Amino acid sequence: MNWLTKLIVNALAVFAAAYLLPGVYLAGFTTAIVVAIVMALLNLFLKPILVLLTIPLTIFTLGLFLLVINAIIVIVCSNLVHGFRVDGLLTAFLFSVVVSVIGSLMEGPKKEK
Repeated sequence: MNWLTKLIVNALAVFAAAYLLPGVYLAGFTTAIVVAIVMALLNLFLKPILVLLTIPLTIFTLGLFLLVINAIIVIVCSNLVHGFRVDGLLTAFLFSVVVSVIGSLMEGPKKEK
């Protein structure tokens, strides 16, 4: 799947998660595309730093702290993107889980080459 298709799939997942979850506010589909781009950039640049800094805590929690890091990424994204708001850490956690599940379902099974 090329990057444009992944971007649209992630934007649709963000839009669907904002529709399903109370406490997540999204101005429109254009904002969902911007959120998908910003989240991709945050996952590319910020997430590896956070994972590296929290290795002991991640090991202690058997990897479950990575879910908290995903919620932190969503909160940072909501602070950066105008027209996108998440009300709290629990809502951000649920948002990241819903976006991941919907995105995985929309992408479908991986094809072997």
